[in-house]
Amino acid sequence: MTDHTRFSSHAFAGTGSFLADTLIAKDPPDHRKLRNLVNLAFTPKAVAHLSDRIRQIMQELLDQVRTQGRMDVVSDIAFPLPAKVIAEMLGVPGEDWDIFQRWARVDSLTPASPGQEGEGRGIREEMHGYFSQLLEERRRVPREDLITALSRAEIDGETLSEHELVSFCMLLLAAGQETTKNLIANFTLCLTDRPDLQEQLLQEPAAIPSAIEEVLRYLPPVWFVMRQTKTDVELADTPIPANQMVLAWMASANRDPAQFPDPDRFDIRREPNRHLTFGHGVHFCVGAPLARLEAKVALPMLLE
Repeated sequence: MTDHTRFSSHAFAGTGSFLADTLIAKDPPDHRKLRNLVNLAFTPKAVAHLSDRIRQIMQELLDQVRTQGRMDVVSDIAFPLPAKVIAEMLGVPGEDWDIFQRWARVDSLTPASPGQEGEGRGIREEMHGYFSQLLEERRRVPREDLITALSRAEIDGETLSEHELVSFCMLLLAAGQETTKNLIANFTLCLTDRPDLQEQLLQEPAAIPSAIEEVLRYLPPVWFVMRQTKTDVELADTPIPANQMVLAWMASANRDPAQFPDPDRFDIRREPNRHLTFGHGVHFCVGAPLARLEAKVALPMLLE
């Protein structure tokens, strides 16, 4: 995950995913410019002001299911919450929510099968055209949204090209909602299996952030990242030829007994908890502050 001289992030290029030409598929030095500009919008300070809006969206979603007396945690809460937050951050108009929701349901983090590639290409072209048009509108009439901010972001006189901006919007839609959706669902699953911990967190909500980190370790939203060997490599006495796909399993690292005592035990008070769920090195998840904020706001409300 850190040795980009031997393991390239270009691995996404052969997957058929629309992530193939985005930030996560770039190696240094190309990666650095994109990352530095995008970082401006995703610091903990930059996303902190979203907490009230996240709380409001979550309350609206809970109100919709309250009268039913039941809910499907994924379709009623875990999917729409992060998707709505990302849509609002980008500046997607409310009347376009239906089409945005359809795109968000595409599993873009998994390599496409041969039968899905044509469908994926059509959606990719549709998304590219939509975000290009939205970018053009924001340049004419700027707003307080992420697309406007990114189109103006500048470091050392450099700005993002239109292609880079559109690619990042597509990445944000995919990775920004899929992972948080899985986190909310996995948190619910872990506590459903352990009603005593559910009651404990209800009585002690201050322990919820620590519980969230343990869910991230124990059942990570994404289990591995892809890399491609740039040269012949030997790992643990195993030769790997150049230009081969390699999967780095964060889910396995998160159960490493050398790092985590009793790693298969779910422990909401685990400390330290240096899991690799958000990655490591130059590709550490740029949206980690947003994911953690959404979870810290929404999950106590879900528990109540």
